[in-house]
Amino acid sequence: MTHRIILFRGMNTGGVRAPVSGLRAMAADMGLKNPRTLLASGNLVVESDKATVALEADIEAAMEKTFGLKVAAMVRTPEQWAGLVAANPFPAEAAAHPSKMIAMVMKDGVKDGAIEACRALAEGGERVETIDDVLYFWFPNGQGESGIFKKATPRMLGMGTGRNWNTVLKLADMVGVS
Repeated sequence: MTHRIILFRGMNTGGVRAPVSGLRAMAADMGLKNPRTLLASGNLVVESDKATVALEADIEAAMEKTFGLKVAAMVRTPEQWAGLVAANPFPAEAAAHPSKMIAMVMKDGVKDGAIEACRALAEGGERVETIDDVLYFWFPNGQGESGIFKKATPRMLGMGTGRNWNTVLKLADMVGVS
């Protein structure tokens, strides 16, 4: 069995709530091994040999059955996560201010035109790049003050969920990726 990182979109924000103990119990009931959570913001690490797409579908169905929540799940392997970390186009910024660096993992890839749309909304030195199925954001004034964050929508970008660089690195540690 190998680790899987499971990210939930919008968990514990905007009224979408599931207790971390409940997430771990749900994963164990599904036969997933060694379920662990990170923070109360939709991060779950398990061990499974199930294919990514199948596991995403199973997790989403279990979330609806267990908690009554229709929430998107994005599953990544340790190798994919290591690639995400290594590909960071803003390493100096992430090292200096990891809470202002966001990696947005996309469920079905980045929509055409998303980068251009984000760049048009950028303010005050904000930057965005895409590598594979990840949008990398640098918010020098913080995400809450961002023109991109305030105006970009899933319709523009595609379905995804963002994690700040602190969380990205903590998840990497949980699956043995450095």
